[in-house]
Amino acid sequence: MTAALGLSVDAAARALLAGLLAEPWGQVTGSAYETGRVVRLAPWLAGHRDRVAFLLASQRADGGWGGPDGYAVVPTLSATEALLDDPAAAEAADRGLRALFRWLGGGATTGVPDTPAVELIVPALVMAINRRLDRAPGGWWGSGRLGLPSNVDGSAVARLAAMLAGGGRLPEKLLHCLEAAGAGVVEEQVFPIGPGTVGASPAATAAWLANRRNHPARRYLEEVVRRYGGGVPCAVPVTTFERAWVLTSLAGAGMDLPAPAGLVGDLAACVGTRGAPAGPGLPPDADTTAVVLSVLGRPDIEVLRQYETATHFCTWPGERGFSTSTNAHVLDALAGDAGRHRATVRKLTGCLVAHQHADGSWTDRWHASPYYATACCALALARLGADRPVPALRRAVRWLLATQREDGSWGRWSGTAEETAYALRTLVHTGAAAEHAVMRGYRYLVAAAEQPDHPALWHDKDLYAPHAIIRAAVLGARYAAQRWMSHKQ
Repeated sequence: MTAALGLSVDAAARALLAGLLAEPWGQVTGSAYETGRVVRLAPWLAGHRDRVAFLLASQRADGGWGGPDGYAVVPTLSATEALLDDPAAAEAADRGLRALFRWLGGGATTGVPDTPAVELIVPALVMAINRRLDRAPGGWWGSGRLGLPSNVDGSAVARLAAMLAGGGRLPEKLLHCLEAAGAGVVEEQVFPIGPGTVGASPAATAAWLANRRNHPARRYLEEVVRRYGGGVPCAVPVTTFERAWVLTSLAGAGMDLPAPAGLVGDLAACVGTRGAPAGPGLPPDADTTAVVLSVLGRPDIEVLRQYETATHFCTWPGERGFSTSTNAHVLDALAGDAGRHRATVRKLTGCLVAHQHADGSWTDRWHASPYYATACCALALARLGADRPVPALRRAVRWLLATQREDGSWGRWSGTAEETAYALRTLVHTGAAAEHAVMRGYRYLVAAAEQPDHPALWHDKDLYAPHAIIRAAVLGARYAAQRWMSHKQ
């Protein structure tokens, strides 16, 4: 049975690699937030009713859209605001408003997770909905108006407006959320690149096209519609991100598969003097750069230095928060030549250990699940060999063993194949006494192999699922666990 499963995993991985070329823009899920913005900003774009149908079909029973634990606020604001003027969607808009007033009305204190540009997106949409309610005589909710989440105060909007009013340039990273930047953006500062995208975002591109519908950049939106149908993703293309994460997941698990011709060369060509972006229209970042360098086997510290601060590596210069996974990926990129980069490796190791939670887990700003962050950090630290921080790794293993579910899976909200894959990889490479947990997790992954969909756990403006990356993580975990168990026999 083991040999047959090995062949199955190997064949699936080869098919996955071939699919990276067949679908070069990226295999990612549609977003209620992004789709709502395109519905609102580009009703003239082909497929408008399909996008409305996507919103109607993805509305939750409680009237909201999106995930739990505050993740519903952003997509529900966007979808509700988009449907307010659509008579055919009046019931859905009313249910969306009811959900929003439960979370953001009457002194409610719902908070929102640290997703990209949330400090701009939420105030912009709250103001837009409140303005619409002000213009609805005798309409929804009388004098009731939405407030801001407990951890958003509107100051970021004021700072951006003041900067633009003073002649400042829109920061490159904010092009991805141009639809929320408001008035004051100088048109000469923004222009489409690559396939015609602004910020690799359908919503940002639709906002830019508002007064120039016949611009060639319209072809980008038309291509998004052709490729993804009703629900549009938050970011496309994400070619470099997808290919780098898939290749590093498979290689890190020990799978020795030849990449399709040109794939590695294309990744190498993406690394410029500022590093590599996740896709055209996005700024280079330390996270993507580090993973690409890992795939290429190039521990190039110089291109990463521009992201180094006194205590850690930022994802972008001027980053508002801190990312454990970005620092783990930088450490992973340098681990192959740790002796030459000893001081930097020591700083990164100390940084990651300092950010480990008391229970042994890590969390990250680019993923909703602690199992992703824990895998990134623990695997990078384990690669240090004799220099690895053993107590931190032991704490991570204890946390994983304590949080495994009855069916053998792991997961923040429910057991998932993706999160189980991260936990398995971590145990296989760091947990010498975890054989029973590995076997149970492996059986869960084998049983879940036919599940076609994965829940959205990755952070963009909305939660999304990068299916090719998740499949690579699952296949890599199955392969690594299978090989580990064969050595135990």
